[in-house]
Amino acid sequence: MSQQLSEQELIRRENLDKIREFGINPYPSETFEVSHYAKEITEGFKEGSSDYQDVTLSGRLMSRRIMGKASFAEIQDSSGRIQIYVNRDEICEGENKDLYNKVFKKLLDLGDFIGIRGHAFFTQTGTLSIHVKELTVLSKSLKPLPVVKTDADGKAHDEVTDPEFKYRQRYVDLTVNPEVRATFVQRSKMINAMRKFMTDRGYLEVETPILQQLYGGAAARPFKTHHNTLDTTFYLRIANELYLKRLIVGGYDGVFEFAKDFRNEGMSRFHNPEFTMMELYVAYKDYNWMMDFMEEMIEYVALEIHGTTDIKVGDNVISFKRPWKRFTMFEAIEHYTGIDISEMNEDQLKETAKSLDIHIDKSMGKGKIIDEIFGEKCEHLLIQPTFITDYPVEMSPLAKKHRSKEGLVERFEAICNAKEICNAFSELNDPIDQRKRFEDQLELGKRGDEEAMQLDEDYLRALEYGMPPTAGIGIGIDRLAMIMTNATSIQDVLFFPQMKPEKSSN
Repeated sequence: MSQQLSEQELIRRENLDKIREFGINPYPSETFEVSHYAKEITEGFKEGSSDYQDVTLSGRLMSRRIMGKASFAEIQDSSGRIQIYVNRDEICEGENKDLYNKVFKKLLDLGDFIGIRGHAFFTQTGTLSIHVKELTVLSKSLKPLPVVKTDADGKAHDEVTDPEFKYRQRYVDLTVNPEVRATFVQRSKMINAMRKFMTDRGYLEVETPILQQLYGGAAARPFKTHHNTLDTTFYLRIANELYLKRLIVGGYDGVFEFAKDFRNEGMSRFHNPEFTMMELYVAYKDYNWMMDFMEEMIEYVALEIHGTTDIKVGDNVISFKRPWKRFTMFEAIEHYTGIDISEMNEDQLKETAKSLDIHIDKSMGKGKIIDEIFGEKCEHLLIQPTFITDYPVEMSPLAKKHRSKEGLVERFEAICNAKEICNAFSELNDPIDQRKRFEDQLELGKRGDEEAMQLDEDYLRALEYGMPPTAGIGIGIDRLAMIMTNATSIQDVLFFPQMKPEKSSN
């Protein structure tokens, strides 16, 4: 079926053909050497300065004002925008003025990429500009960009506000919304700061399999696929935990991975089926040590990105300055509900949930019910960074039993802005206990729990060779990025979030 083109798209294709008729290649192969960027010149050039007198820049043509044989325009590169001044007689040698009269004035469109060479100066109105001596067409844009308007306060308004458009055509969103580009720069700085913090302490960054014959390391539903050559079912990993702990068995003192994980579950502004986790495992440490490590690292990251530990998130100012608040899970539930559930059995927990108007189903064991109570009655109230510690053993099949509290494990989660941003354990390294925990998970699976873990014989075999005492943590990079960039949706910190298939317009 033929492509349906708008009037604007048809005109741009006609302009493309006419540019070629003038002997200009609208998609040249040669390298265009850029010497400077818009922001560098904007911040660095001073009146009367002899700097920036021979510069080359490239970028998109974003606005244009034709004034006879001279014109003003704006180009936008990766650092920002800058005004350019184009004089017909300076960019066109000899008598042939087609490059200006026909190409620049009539055949170039907003969104086209051009390269320029010239010098910086201030106009009579005091506007910094580049006086263009040479102009090169670098790439013709065949689709019009959304119209961007700037109000009297200098704030930009554009058409890219529809989430369907923003997330599906992120390349347009990035072009017309500089603050969106800044969000992803901050995300990259966050990851780099975390990486530096860990590598400076001697921990090794590694890679582990994404395709796994057994999925594990978390309670979640997997994506399933098939390997034709091996004629075997594989799963996209839901976590990389069990492979990283195999490396601790193998003799590394500390390993970490920024991992793409996949969970075949619901989508919301806090959940995407493909997401990024950073998991770290350090031998000879426990969950108390890991809590201190987490505080220190995130405080460091906030300072690296923002220069302060106080970060505006929505209507709140969140402080990442150490130390963070700490509650046990039972303390948090009692604090926010007035009910002590620490000694309750499964039937009593069901009655308590019912009295609190919390929906549960028959597949839920004791741990799941407690988790539901905490999630419904506590989590949304935790805005400042808070550690929730000491979870019921039923909720944590990979965590070591608490050294002094019967029925609990040495586990913590960090909750911030009402959402979990990390999960950590003193790792279970007793292979006999671990087998029993896996078997308990199989029983939950038989009751209908689709998130119950599988029994991984190879992982158990690895533990039988001996794993030293180990602390482990998984940090949700996307959720942390939401906080660090003041984003309201996880889709705003993912370049290309998953979406429903696009409807055909033909």
